[in-house]
Amino acid sequence: MTAPRRTRPSRTWLKIFWVGLALWVATVLVTVITSNTNLVPTIVLLGSFLVPVTFVVWAYEHGTSGEITVPVLFTAFVVGGVLGVLGASLLETYLLDPSLWMYVGVGLIEEAVKLAALMFVARHLRGRSLRDGLVLGATVGFGFAAFESAGYALNALFTVEGISLRSMIETEILRGILTPLGHGLWTAIVGGVLFAASRGHRHWRITGPVVLAYLGVSLLHALWDSMHGLAIGLTLVLTGTPWQYDLLQHGYLPRATTTQSHLITIFNAVGILAISLIALTWLRSLYHRSRAVRPPADPNDATWTDPTQSHTHT
Repeated sequence: MTAPRRTRPSRTWLKIFWVGLALWVATVLVTVITSNTNLVPTIVLLGSFLVPVTFVVWAYEHGTSGEITVPVLFTAFVVGGVLGVLGASLLETYLLDPSLWMYVGVGLIEEAVKLAALMFVARHLRGRSLRDGLVLGATVGFGFAAFESAGYALNALFTVEGISLRSMIETEILRGILTPLGHGLWTAIVGGVLFAASRGHRHWRITGPVVLAYLGVSLLHALWDSMHGLAIGLTLVLTGTPWQYDLLQHGYLPRATTTQSHLITIFNAVGILAISLIALTWLRSLYHRSRAVRPPADPNDATWTDPTQSHTHT
């Protein structure tokens, strides 16, 4: 027998990105030239969905089992994303109030609803592998991010000075750049752990490692959302002046000096980078573990065997 030839990974994701980016830029330019507000929804949809869809295709092309098909991915992206956004909106409205711990609640709620959405859309899969959990988890997370970004873009469009196309475009660019490091990454991690724990079982298994993974990504999520506030607090601790502390005691937020503004930006960027590196390292360890999965002896068996499964659920 001869070893199978290794085929070069497809670059469909790259084509999708460049074509979508060209269409988005063209739509923005035409909208600016013609002042045609009918094109605004096109800008919102292209800008909000381009990066999430690109990364879903990239993840799919880098290997899954036969269980993960294009219809399954589409369902996970659209249904999972919408269910996640709706669930998060309802729970955050009725359970959260402004407080120091609000972002912790946001992280716990949004990661819970995305995990529940993943379990719903993947409930009929016969085989569950760690790799499939990574891909489907990322798909649900990116679907959530796409619909959420569309909402943020529309909110940015309407300002106190009227409609601001510039504000909307800036919001889409910023969220597009940060999208790969947010919802898709966090849900991929907990999805991989969930699928690994549920392997070989008909029903989902919420084991200790699954709970720890959920709490871990929720903490990363909370730190991400609160990083700007933490940066402001750290800057005041290090460089605050008596008059700024006096204003804070009376319930007013003091204006930052030029030096403090630079420090806030630096601390915020460093914090986001640290959170991203932790999540990426975690995901990388799960990915390397998934590569240790060997194909079954029976080629008709869709379920792979994980040599580490007998030792740990992780």
